[in-house]
Amino acid sequence: MSISYAILLDGGFVRHKLSSARAPVDASGISTLADQIALLPCVHGMRLHRIYFYDAKPLETVAQVPLCGRLIDFGATTVASRNKHLQSALMREPFFALRFGELMHEGWRLKKDVLQQSGPTIEISADDIQPAIRQKGVDMRIGLDIATLALKRQAQVIVLVTADSDFIPAMKFARREGAQLFLITLGHGIRDGLREHADLVIQDFPLPIKNPGHGLSDFGLQAESALGATIA
Repeated sequence: MSISYAILLDGGFVRHKLSSARAPVDASGISTLADQIALLPCVHGMRLHRIYFYDAKPLETVAQVPLCGRLIDFGATTVASRNKHLQSALMREPFFALRFGELMHEGWRLKKDVLQQSGPTIEISADDIQPAIRQKGVDMRIGLDIATLALKRQAQVIVLVTADSDFIPAMKFARREGAQLFLITLGHGIRDGLREHADLVIQDFPLPIKNPGHGLSDFGLQAESALGATIA
């Protein structure tokens, strides 16, 4: 029986690493990342089980901005529209499975440049504040899938793309169950604990080049033989 592997993409982390202020990553860029992972020598000859992408659905609430009283519809923002399109496109990609957490609006906070100002008095306007948004449930879903994949022997190798040390307990569990854990950090620094509980750490992974000329729809069979804004 061939060895199976699964790719787990921490969506917030992946978007942060692959995006720039002028060019947010799209579904094509994320699919290309998965393509390049599948070409790594460490998974050569293994069967691709599935690609899991973990994200939060865009915030849809309406809130009143302090100091000016203006209403902001988070669901109508450019960021929300872009993320909806990205998630919808990934749902149609071969081998992809999406796991959703949620976003919570927890009030408002001062922007970082305002907090860095000095002086006896600081004038604050509505332009100096931004929504405080917290993501919930995504890390839990990643941890549960790591445990399930290992416990049910659905994948003998788990390729995790993140730099978040919160996943150490799940990584330890998977390894105790006999799975191998490969960690891809996209060049991001990681704590020693993450390195300790991974069988292989790939830090110098090349960031994807958009539209390399193939996609998972072409690559799927070959695999068997081989924060920006957080408003939404």
